[in-house]
Order: sequence, then structure tokens, then C-alpha cells
Amino acid sequence: AFAQSKVYFTKDITPESLVKIYEAVGRKASGRVAVKISTGEDGGHNYLKPTLIRNLVEKVKGNIVECNTAYPGNRNTVEAHKRTIHNHGFDSIATVDIMDEFGDMRIPVQDTARIKYDIVGDHLANYDFMINLAHFKGHQMGGFGGVLKNASIGVASSSGKAYIHSAGITADVKKMWSHIDDQDGFLESMAAAAQGVHNYFGGGERILYINVMNNMSIDCDCNAHPAAPELKDMGILASTDPVALDQACLDLVFNHE
Repeated sequence: AFAQSKVYFTKDITPESLVKIYEAVGRKASGRVAVKISTGEDGGHNYLKPTLIRNLVEKVKGNIVECNTAYPGNRNTVEAHKRTIHNHGFDSIATVDIMDEFGDMRIPVQDTARIKYDIVGDHLANYDFMINLAHFKGHQMGGFGGVLKNASIGVASSSGKAYIHSAGITADVKKMWSHIDDQDGFLESMAAAAQGVHNYFGGGERILYINVMNNMSIDCDCNAHPAAPELKDMGILASTDPVALDQACLDLVFNHE
């Protein structure tokens, strides 16, 4: 029988409670720490705010990390992405590292049914530990976006995003759009990529996962004009097990009155 994974939960969505839940998990960030967030599409407003995450980022002495997007918008080039990062205030609380600013690299995946490797920003190699800090919400293609999406699509470079979205057919961003009709392939590719990133950090021993359940729209933070949130803020959840964490968040959503 498998041991049950622990998921920690607080209803309190504050900078202080974010630090507390990190401490409760009991896995101390050490070395060079990457805090992976979504910087949010310019014009959107549901992404995790710098005021909420600042205390945690400072406590672990982390860099905020992101990668460029693979669709037209305000984060698909380094220059535009840096503007969005600045407009949203993230560069005022920490160093923000666009990990694929200068290139990408391949890391292994266990499940090679769809993708043969994961293509990530090459700055990932500069980090010893990752805090995967996700805003839990809906998503146009994935159904929902939590830590698994933040590890897969989020850590993938632009080319890597195209490779996952096309279920391993192409890493060319321009050709991606003619190969995004395989929903199962996309979801399986995301799962494989998330596992690749998990394993990259010491076989999953140097990474931890946090989902913030606030401002939950059916639309992703990659949408500049997301639908208004319809779910009340529920809290913050954390775990060393990303599957258990996203599942716990889904359970809260599906069981809410």
C-alpha cells in the first residue's frame, strides 16, 4: 500500500500564512532557490501579487523564475516579458530570472510516450531548490491550472511549451497551433514534463509545492481578460506531493457549496 501524502491547508491568505505553511511542510529551501510563479499576462489581475509573496521570497532568499510564453501577448519576448514583470511589480521585491532568456536545455522525462524529453529554460541549471508557487484556477485547455501546470508549461521554454502543447510533434512555436487538437496528448505531455522537473530537483527531494486558491476564474492567468472569479477565496495548500496537492484543490472546488 502507498503511504498517504500530507497536504497542509490554511484558510488564511496573507503574506504571513504563506510563510507559515511553507514552514509547516518542513522541507527547508537551501542553496540557490528558485520561486516559480506566473508573472501574469499584462491586463490580467488574478495572478499572485508581489505583496502576497514577498515575505516568502525574502525568507528563502530566492529568485523569482519564469519562462517566456508561446503565444502572442505581453510575455512572448524577453523585452515584453520584462515590461510585464515590471508593470506587475515583481522586480521590486526580488531578482526575476527569465530562465529561457538566453536559451534552453533538455532534461529527461520518465514517461516518453508523448514527449521524449522536457525543454526548459537553461537557467534552471543555476538552481538547487525550487518552490513551485502556483495560483490555482481554471484553464482553457488543461481544465485547471495548479502546481502540475506550473511545473510543466511554466518551467518549459517557449519551444518547450510548443513541444508539450503539440504532444511531442513540434518544438516550433509557429507550427504549434496546427497541432494542438490532441487534448489527451497535451495532458499526458504536461504530466510527463511535471514529473521531469520534479525528478530534476534531487528526485523530488529539493522541491516543494504551494497552491494559492484565491481570485479563481475559469480562465488562466495567461488570459489578459479573464472571466470574473466565481469561487470564493478558499485558502493556501502545500505539499511535497504535487499530484496530491492539485487533487486536494480540485476536491475543494468540486465539493464547495
